[in-house]
Amino acid sequence: MTSKHLIDRRSYLKGLGASLGLPLLETMGWADSVKGRAVVKPPVRIGFMYMPHGVIPEQFWPTSPETYLSAPPPALESLRPILDQCLLMKGISGVGIAPFSGAPHALELSTWLTATLPDASKRNQIHIAISADQIAANYIGATTALPSLELATMPQTHKENQEGLNEGYYSHCSYRSPTQAMPAEINPRNVLNRLFGKTDRPGSSRKADPLERQMLDLVIGGARELRKKLPHNDQQKLDEYLDSVRSVERRIAAIEMRQKEAALEKAGVAASKRSATDSPPIEVRIPDGDKRSEYMQVMCDLNVLAFQTDTTRVSTYIGSTPNGVSYPELGFTDSHHSQTHHNHEAVKVGKVQAITAFNISQFAYMVKKMAALREGDGSLLDNCIMMWGSGLEDGNKHSRANLPFIIAGKGGGSVNTGRFLADTKGNQGDLLTTLLTCAGVPLDRPIGIATKKIEAMMKV
Repeated sequence: MTSKHLIDRRSYLKGLGASLGLPLLETMGWADSVKGRAVVKPPVRIGFMYMPHGVIPEQFWPTSPETYLSAPPPALESLRPILDQCLLMKGISGVGIAPFSGAPHALELSTWLTATLPDASKRNQIHIAISADQIAANYIGATTALPSLELATMPQTHKENQEGLNEGYYSHCSYRSPTQAMPAEINPRNVLNRLFGKTDRPGSSRKADPLERQMLDLVIGGARELRKKLPHNDQQKLDEYLDSVRSVERRIAAIEMRQKEAALEKAGVAASKRSATDSPPIEVRIPDGDKRSEYMQVMCDLNVLAFQTDTTRVSTYIGSTPNGVSYPELGFTDSHHSQTHHNHEAVKVGKVQAITAFNISQFAYMVKKMAALREGDGSLLDNCIMMWGSGLEDGNKHSRANLPFIIAGKGGGSVNTGRFLADTKGNQGDLLTTLLTCAGVPLDRPIGIATKKIEAMMKV
C-alpha cells in the first residue's frame, strides 16, 4: 500500500464486528442489533460536487446567521426549501499555492479533495495525495458494487502547463493514490450500462462473469511472484496496479451478493437490509437534447440512484473544469473563466452570478430529490453528506481565504444542519477530515493540511 489511509476496510470491520458481536455486513451499515432484535439502519453516503472559479462573495454568503433561513442570498435561492438541511461555513481557507503561484487553475481542483499541494520536484508527473473520497472508498466501499463513483460533465483532456504541472491536475479531483488520478465518466448511458451493471432496458442487468474472477485470481497470483523480483520503485507501481485489481474483485463479489439477494426476493424472501416503507428506486431517463441543465440533472439522478440502491456510498461529480466552458442556456456564450476576471464590470459580474446560481440549482435538484425519497425513519438525504463547492473563493482575485462550501444532509445524525457559521476557524483539510469522521470513516491521521476537526459542524 502507498499510504496509511489505505488500511484494509474489510480487516478493520471484521475486527470491529467481532468486538461488537456483529457479522461483517451488519457493521457496514443497513443493519444493527438492539437487544437481539434486527432493525433497519441505513448506511451513511458521502458525495462531492464541484464548480470552478469561485463565486461572487456578496451574492453567496448569507448576511447573518439569523437571516440565513428566512432571507438567503440570491445564489442559494434554489436551496430555500431545504436550507434547514444545509450547513454553510465561512472561513474555510484553501491550501496556500506557493511555490506554484502561477498555477491557480491547475490547483483549484486537484487540491480540493486532497488539501495537499503536488510534489514540486515531480511537477510533470501526478504526485499529490490520496483524495478524501478515495480514503472513504477504501473504508466504506468494501461491500458495494462500486467502491466509488466518479462523474464529470466534460472530458478530462485539458491541455495547459502552468508552472510545469501535469495537465491531469486541471481536470481531476479524485486520486486513488498519490500517483493515480481516477478518471470520471462523462456519458450518462455508460454510467447506467457499465458502472451500475444495468442497461436502459427495464428488467435487464449485467451478471458477474465467472471468467472475470478466474482472470483476477491469475493476475493476483502471478503478481505476487513477480513482485519478489522487482526493485522498490517498481514494487510500488505494482502495488498500485493491484489496488485497482482488488477494487474490481470487490465489485464482482458485490454483484454476486446482489444476485443472490435478487434470487431470494424472487423466491419471496425479502432482503433484510431495506425497509418496506423505503421509496422505490427512481427511474432515470437519459435526455435526447443537449441542454446543459438536463445533462447535469441526469448525472445527478444517476448519483441518487447509486446511493438509493446502495451501488456505491461514495461519489464525486465535477460539474465543469477550468477550461472554457460556456452556458448558452443562460443567454450568453462567454466562457465562465473569461467572465470571472470581471474587474467589477456589472455585466460580467451578473454573468458570473447567473453561472453560480445555475450550478447551485443543479446541486439543489439532486439534494431536494434525496430529501423527497423515504429511507428508514427519514429520507435518503438524512443519511447522506453532500458537499458542493469550489477551489477558489473569488475568480477575479484567485483568492482562497474563504472557500465556498455547502453541506447538505445530516449524515445519519452526525452533522448539525440548518445553520450558517459566519466565523469558522479552519482550512479545507479540517473540513474534509470532519466530513469523513461524520461519515464514520476512521482516520489514522488528518487529511492534507488539516490540524483538527471542526467540532462546531458536528452533532453532539
